Amino acid sequence: MSSATYTMAFTALPEHIDVYGHVNNAVWVRWMEDVATAHWNSIAPQEHRDAYAWFVTRHEIDYRGNIAEGETCEATTAIGKAPTGARFERRTTFRDMHGKLLVSAVTSWAMIDRASGRIMRVPREVAAQFLAEG
Repeated sequence: MSSATYTMAFTALPEHIDVYGHVNNAVWVRWMEDVATAHWNSIAPQEHRDAYAWFVTRHEIDYRGNIAEGETCEATTAIGKAPTGARFERRTTFRDMHGKLLVSAVTSWAMIDRASGRIMRVPREVAAQFLAEG
């Protein structure tokens, strides 16, 4: 199974709202991790989920809009190109229900071997599941 993109919805709950009445920046970062994790869990076979884990090494985020309590946005995430060694970049965008871009991000991730706890090169068969074919 493979899928280059993954989309899921998020609704702003009271605990997500900051003093300005919209979603706090830290929540957007948590949602980036949530959609990336859901993408991984939706595709990776159990043996890969058991053997490997990921961690963030860098976020680059552009905030262009926001949502208020009770509003919903849609996050779409994708890995655009093959990993370099242990690292790869994941792009994530959040759009409101009218399609307006709210947040765009590029996040660098690295793979670790769960058994040793060490950073490892991303195996080709793992990466192939998340890349567009052709």
